[in-house]
Amino acid sequence: MPPRPAADRFVTGVLNVSKGAGETSFSVVNRLRRLTGAHRVGHAGTLDPLATGVLPVLFESATRLAEYALRLEKTYVADVHLGYVTATDDGEAEPEPVADPSAISADQVRSALQGFAGRIMQRPPAYSAVKLEGKRAYRLAREGEAPRPPAREVEVLAVTVLDFQPGPHAVARIEVRCGSGTYLRAIARDLGEKLGVGGYLGRLVRTAYGPLTIDSAVASGEIADAEIVRDRLLPAEVILPEMERVRLNVEQEAQVRQGRAVRVLPEPGPGPVRAHDAGGRLVALGHTDPLRRTFVPEKVLS
Repeated sequence: MPPRPAADRFVTGVLNVSKGAGETSFSVVNRLRRLTGAHRVGHAGTLDPLATGVLPVLFESATRLAEYALRLEKTYVADVHLGYVTATDDGEAEPEPVADPSAISADQVRSALQGFAGRIMQRPPAYSAVKLEGKRAYRLAREGEAPRPPAREVEVLAVTVLDFQPGPHAVARIEVRCGSGTYLRAIARDLGEKLGVGGYLGRLVRTAYGPLTIDSAVASGEIADAEIVRDRLLPAEVILPEMERVRLNVEQEAQVRQGRAVRVLPEPGPGPVRAHDAGGRLVALGHTDPLRRTFVPEKVLS
């Protein structure tokens, strides 16, 4: 099948989607691909089927920015159920009682959570997408094996208790700001273990992903046609971490699109740099060559 003409291509950008419970991140992307006819559609940061909230969906050349988007901090609100554990560390498996949490207080939960802030070593859940000897851990678990993914360093920027319901079915509602790769299921599991009563993750909502918030997101179930996507599409750079910005004239843009380094004024400082055309559209990401005093493109967007 011949490629569609450029005029028929979907717009590059990011859609702030609020994913519903029961949907997979892949199913949301797949439906939006069919709905819009876009060539390339992806997402930045998987949400488990039971989780809801902000899912950045990337269209066309914005899909090439996913690796940068993953560096943005995320905010979650999670319900931790105490007194029980599950095989999946969340509500997808049958809860097994460990100990009566009736004596646990909100102050004890707050005290225990202090150990989860900062750069910590965290063991991913047995049912997770991490690879063990070339296989996904969740596949090994489903095949009856008992995978124990090794602990790895993650960053938790802040964790606070929003609410606490004491009793034999105690639930702690917590808010977590964290970096990429942090498992909220593991925090729930480890918090319950630290309190000596067991714990698993219940309701989970991603309320923010970098500058994208759930208040400004469009519910996935409300996206009925491509026009809704176009109307709500954000510039690709919204999912980029802080970078110095340079402006290219027409001649410089042509050179950068060919992968050539150009000299721009004022000269950017050290660190990652993003280059925009005369109209303000993102053209490329790169770095500064201090010896040649040029902007060197690394990733050029169509």
